[in-house]
Amino acid sequence: MKTKSLSLLLIVGLLAACSPSGPVGNTSVPQPVKAVELNRYLGRWFELARYENRFETDCEGVTADYSLRDDGMIKVINTCRQGGINGSVKSVEGRAKIVPSSGNAKLKVSFFGPFFGNYWVLDRAPDYTWSIVGEPSGRYLWILTRTANPSQRTREMLARKAKSLGYDVSLIRWTQH
Repeated sequence: MKTKSLSLLLIVGLLAACSPSGPVGNTSVPQPVKAVELNRYLGRWFELARYENRFETDCEGVTADYSLRDDGMIKVINTCRQGGINGSVKSVEGRAKIVPSSGNAKLKVSFFGPFFGNYWVLDRAPDYTWSIVGEPSGRYLWILTRTANPSQRTREMLARKAKSLGYDVSLIRWTQH
């Protein structure tokens, strides 16, 4: 009986750890509509804003670096400054695979073992200077730019674009760089 209870507790804990956290900021996440040229998307992105989430708690100066791996997947290195822009550096490396027939706009990303999460490029600039990334649950949102501190005009434009995609912009947390 104790073994069954312990097993059930472990399964419930694992499911809870894998489930999305935070409020739903978009109850109807749209499908990506623009194809992504992978070679143009690769490189460094600065997180301009996000919906707060447990794996980025207390993070500032957040960057994401994407590069091709020898096996055809994408190497993902997410880095942040813990506790503030002068805080200690925290990095995690993951891998991503492109979802077939998605125009490269949908990826499956993994940072831990066999578990993959959705990463959808919902919108992007024609010149790849910004992108808006989400996933189907509506609990996660990232606004990424190629520069750490874009203009206020760019910030406002990206907030309007996120709102037009159905996101509650009052939940946006602006990242310091």
